Amino acid sequence: MTHRFQGRVVCITGAAKGIGRQAALSFAAEGAIIVATDIEADAGQSLVSEIKTAGGRAQFLEHDVTSEEAWAGVIDGIRKDHGHLDVLINNAGIGMTGLAHEMELSLWRKMMAVNVDGVFLGVKHALPLMKAAGKGNIINVSSIAGIRSTANFSCYCATKAAVRSFTKSVALECAEAKDGIRVNSIHPGIVSTAIWDTLIGTAEGADSNMPRDATLAGMTAEGVPFGRAGTIQEIVNGMLFLASDESSYMTGAELVIDGGATAG
Repeated sequence: MTHRFQGRVVCITGAAKGIGRQAALSFAAEGAIIVATDIEADAGQSLVSEIKTAGGRAQFLEHDVTSEEAWAGVIDGIRKDHGHLDVLINNAGIGMTGLAHEMELSLWRKMMAVNVDGVFLGVKHALPLMKAAGKGNIINVSSIAGIRSTANFSCYCATKAAVRSFTKSVALECAEAKDGIRVNSIHPGIVSTAIWDTLIGTAEGADSNMPRDATLAGMTAEGVPFGRAGTIQEIVNGMLFLASDESSYMTGAELVIDGGATAG
């Protein structure tokens, strides 16, 4: 490891499992001080224990990203404990499928609250702390669903497209303010994470008895030029790049990691 994030404070939402968990482990291995947040307290505490056992620094905060009060508390805690925030990764998200004309409004609002409101609130409350330091880096996790729409995924696609566009607008605001803050989005393709258990289970005509990896193998064989799903680490590598000084001339960018799925 290069320790390129030595001493930097990195807050990651949805950090208890999947991409968020691996991001926390990878940033910690590079010397970052991790503030991991999630609604799943047991898994979050387990993550922090693993980081500390490996010699890293981390804390876990139980956190509902849809709550503005909770976001204010998270950022205020970072301010008091560390004095600054170097990187915010808005990773928390949920996914469910369904035809638009059959979808319950409550389901639509739930996905919008987590996937869009959660990102907005994170940016809103993190920016003043970053502005005070004259620097900062925000990475919003979107999806290739925010670039290319798919039937039965209308709400999920809408949320991820909103994240994509919101990211660009905030990036321009920060660039115009000359506040030293970069804002980019990352767009994973098909990756074998727990979110697919829900997406596959609710998809029209899905076989809920078929293992996730077997289902994804069929999907990638047909729709991904690389012919396979991406790994969690391949997505995290993109986060490490966007958060590092190696991407210092990038803002408002969308980093697509999808095995060529959106290239055609």
